[in-house]
Amino acid sequence: MYILMILAFIILFICMLLITIATIITKKTFMDREKNSPFECGFDPKSSARVPFSLHFFLIAMIFLIFDVEITLIFPLIMIMNISNMMNYFMISSFFIFILLIGLYHEWNQGALNWTN
Repeated sequence: MYILMILAFIILFICMLLITIATIITKKTFMDREKNSPFECGFDPKSSARVPFSLHFFLIAMIFLIFDVEITLIFPLIMIMNISNMMNYFMISSFFIFILLIGLYHEWNQGALNWTN
């Protein structure tokens, strides 16, 4: 029992020694302006928060998120293809893709996918 306690103290001492040495010889600076500030969408957080935000950038980001989420909804359709009725599978998957294509056409028709106006 004493041997285990001595071994635990030795391991604790070695760990604390390594942490102390790593902290002393590290090159990381904590007083850096960029490291102390949060990064949000490319804005400078030290300037005024009342700068105009590009609504077009926001729309492109939302479209990306929507189509990123739909990929996660298509994966289960691929996995259940072998165990489902092919007629039901075809109807459900074609309806889902049809809704996505209508949404994509609407965004394209409204001009949300054009980066320059």
